[in-house]
Formats: sequence, C-alpha cells, structure tokens
Amino acid sequence: MKHVIAFDVSMGRSYMVLYNHEKKCIFEGEIRHSRPDFEELQERIKGLIDDNGEQPHIVFEATGIYSKPLERFMRENHYTYYLLNPLEAKMQCDSLRIHKTDKSDAHQLALTHFNVSRREIEGSDDFFSQLKSLSRFYSELDDELSIIRSRMHKVIQLTFPELENIFTSKSELFLNIVQLFPHPDFVLGLSKTVIKNRIRINTNKNISTAVAEKKALELIKAAQYSYPSVSSEDVLCKQLRSYAERYQEILRKKDQCIGDMVMLAKERAEYAILISFPGIGPNTAVRLMAEIGNIHRFDNHKQLNAFAGIDIRRFQSGKTFFRDQINKRGNKHLRKLLYIVIQNMIKQRRFGQNHLVDYYDKLKTQPYNKCHKVASIACVNKLLKCLFYLISHNKYYDYGLAAPS
Repeated sequence: MKHVIAFDVSMGRSYMVLYNHEKKCIFEGEIRHSRPDFEELQERIKGLIDDNGEQPHIVFEATGIYSKPLERFMRENHYTYYLLNPLEAKMQCDSLRIHKTDKSDAHQLALTHFNVSRREIEGSDDFFSQLKSLSRFYSELDDELSIIRSRMHKVIQLTFPELENIFTSKSELFLNIVQLFPHPDFVLGLSKTVIKNRIRINTNKNISTAVAEKKALELIKAAQYSYPSVSSEDVLCKQLRSYAERYQEILRKKDQCIGDMVMLAKERAEYAILISFPGIGPNTAVRLMAEIGNIHRFDNHKQLNAFAGIDIRRFQSGKTFFRDQINKRGNKHLRKLLYIVIQNMIKQRRFGQNHLVDYYDKLKTQPYNKCHKVASIACVNKLLKCLFYLISHNKYYDYGLAAPS
C-alpha cells in the first residue's frame, strides 16, 4: 500500500488523517458530513489515485448511524474500504498508555493498518443494507407490539376482562370486538341477532352462523356476569379502542415489511436454499438473510459462528477451570433468530424429517442428556455449518444427504 486514510467518526463529522508508505502523516484535519466536504474528499482521493495508480486504503470504525454517511460515500464512488467493528478497533489500537481523543484514535487506526490484516469491503450495491434496515424495522414493530399488548391487557382487565376468555387473544376478531364492545354496557342494550351479525362482519374468516351465534350468547352472558372496575363513560374505554386500533396497524405494517423483504430477496439463490429447510418459511428466510448479510465474506463456518456470537469462550487459569459458555459478542439479533428457528423446527417435527431435530433428540438422551438450551445452541451451531455449506455450494437441503447413515 502507498497511502492510508483513516477516519475517527463522530456525530456529523470525522477526523481524517492521511499517511504515506513511510508511515508519515502528510495530512490531518476535520471534515464535516456535508456535500461540499465529501466533494473535496473525493478530489483528494482522485489526486492520490492519479499520482500513484492505486486507490489509498481507507479505514474507519463502524459507529452506528454516525458512520452511515461515510459508508454511503464509499459505496456511491465504488471505493473499497475497511470497516471495523468497535471491539475489533479497540483490540487492535489499545496500548498501555491511555490517551484517547478523536485525533489520536484516527492516527492509531492508520498506523495499525500497516501491521494488521483487515477485511476489505467492496463499495457496491446496498441490497443487504436495505434488507437489514427492513429486518430491524420489523424487530422494532415486534417490540412495540409487545408493549401495546401489555397495555391492552392491563386496561381490558379494568373494562371488560371476560373478553379475553371468549375470543382468541391477538386474533383479528378479538381486536375488532374490543373496539365494538370495550365495556359490558355496550353489549347489554343489543339483541343476540345484532351481536351475531357484527361478529360475522368483523371476522376475515368465513365463520359459520352457529359459531357466531354461540359467541354472541357467550358475549351476552359475560356482559351480564361482568362487574368491571370502571363505567362505560370512563376514558379507559377510549384508550382500549385506541390500543386495539394501534395493534392492528402494527400487525399490518409487519406483514407489509415482510412482503417488501420477500420482494427484494426472492430472486436470490440464498432465499431458495433457506426455504428448502423444514421449519424455515419466507418470514424467517428473509430475516436470516438480512442479519447474516453476504455469507460469502466468511472463509468458513467458524467465522459465521463468531459473527453470531455462539463460538465457545473457554477460561482456565492454573487449577481453576470455568464452564464453557458461548461468547455472546456477535449479532444478538441473529443469535435470537437462530434460537427461535431451532425451537420452531422442534415443534414442527411432525411435518417432515429434519436432521437438526434428530441431533437435538440425540443430545437429550443418555449418555449425553444435555439440558434444553445447551442442546438448542448445539443445533444452532450445526444449522450455521449446514447453511454455510449449502449456500457456498449452491445446494438445496436434502434430509437423505444431511442425516447420518
């Protein structure tokens, strides 16, 4: 390499240093994440390319949303760059003398680049970036849904608690009925026929007249029996309706989000390979693609394990031995998703043969007799190994080949 450019990224600005092949700093200064400053940076990089015949090595640390403008600049101009995660940067740049400033961090990133091997990133299309943004939005909606569900349960216990016993909680019909009848008094003034018709109108499924009539009778009986904590004029009834509306809105947004992800990913080879697994559907497949990213950037499945944070952390000192644990230093979203995938596979074992479920059963029997979580994480390790092999070799899942003979 002839030149190294390093950035220490902050909110809205970065401290930049430029080193030549003799490890001498020939430029340093602050640039703002603005169009004029990025145009000036582009001219500087062009000048270095014209003079030396090669692009300078560009290195900076991933700092969440604050490094995104710099990443976009690199992608749009098709520059290759080295993006370090904070832990990696800290381990490479730490020294015995602690002297941390934006300026010193930029210099340390540049100087260590001459001695440390780092993975290069191509500034090309942002398919996985878009997919990951949608996946994280889906997770945020899921978290919000959990909060709304908790609030709705709390309020419904004060207004009309019997509703949760009559209708399946979280169903579309339940949410519609909550908005129609948030309090028993709204039911008592209506006939069985009116309630039955409203139940039939407010369900997406073709509910039979007999079932609707049965639910109507249960609703009337519950209203007569119920003695809520508040009156029908209480503000909590309006709150409950608002929560139910918001819950439905979030459910629709989640479906739309998954639909957008499938539209993006369905033409990719990885998508077809993932859904060939028993227990992995379109929802799980696109979210796995989003969290793993470009799997071809890993040299082996052990690197993929480390990325997910399920590689083993072993600690021994003298005669002291600690029990092996997973590192949990990787992508927590991916780790959680993989664990859920294994649980779904175990629950859906009756729908098809799966060598991962066979492996789980083996670990749960003597002489292994592993606990549920240990066996599940072992299956996650096996799943990642299998995924890495299949995607690397462009093959679909085949139980006959995967299962031990």
